[in-house]
Amino acid sequence: MCKGGKVFLDRKVSKMKKEIHPKYYKQAEVICSCGNRFFVGSTKPVLKIEVCSRCHPHFTGADKIVDKAGRIDKFQARILKHEQILQRLKTQKKKPSSKNESTSNRNT
Repeated sequence: MCKGGKVFLDRKVSKMKKEIHPKYYKQAEVICSCGNRFFVGSTKPVLKIEVCSRCHPHFTGADKIVDKAGRIDKFQARILKHEQILQRLKTQKKKPSSKNESTSNRNT
């Protein structure tokens, strides 16, 4: 069925069903919060957006650099604090407290 790179179909091309599809606007206006306006095809006549290619940090070159060193320092401080608590608990288990000894003497 292919001749010269063209495809011929034996069946009829079906049209879209009427009254079930939303109206398509070829020139729908997009309004960004930065004030930028442009036109696209959409099922809504006006689209209001918060970020566009004109104001998005990735496209403007104003990407924020994440302070990974600060995150790592906070994480290491938490780990150190946890290790100190575990060390304190281990030393408390090794030393019997005087309260436990005095109560054990009364019971005998």
